[in-house]
Amino acid sequence: MNDAAVSGPHHPASPASPVLDVWCDLQCPDCATALTDVRALRERFGDRLEIRLRHFPLAKHKHAYAAAQAAEEAVEQGRGWPYIEAVLARTEEVGRRGEQALLDAAGELGLDAEEIDTALIDGRHLLVVDADQAEGKAIGVTGTPTYVVGGERLDGGKSQEGLRARIEELVERLLGEQDDAVG
Repeated sequence: MNDAAVSGPHHPASPASPVLDVWCDLQCPDCATALTDVRALRERFGDRLEIRLRHFPLAKHKHAYAAAQAAEEAVEQGRGWPYIEAVLARTEEVGRRGEQALLDAAGELGLDAEEIDTALIDGRHLLVVDADQAEGKAIGVTGTPTYVVGGERLDGGKSQEGLRARIEELVERLLGEQDDAVG
């Protein structure tokens, strides 16, 4: 998932920007906690780092797959990142209320909740979610959040401690390599 608030197909970071993929389950409390780090990275690096949310709904979270599809529809409506933050802020509620909680979050953000509901019914975003999940499995993602930057996979499912510093270190190295290549 990409959108303008993160960097994406419509507003990409510079062509050679390092990419941070954040593999996420939108019903995962650890992913909600990881948002603090993602915000800090976005603030620190701005458009020098492309941050992409990648869907990895876990089987233990009954509504995560629907949440991923709803997030893709929110991207289509131009509010992907705000929607993701709203859903992650209510992971317990999503667990209890399911799709209704997803639709309520959409309505609160001024999204077309009816269109999100239709997208969940017609499955128009299934391929995107399935492709993300398949790619995640192929590179060894087993839990969420998992970060991939510069070819290095960092597992945040066990502990977030020290991860942001390690990501910053990797991004700084990648940016330095770019500067060396240009200069």
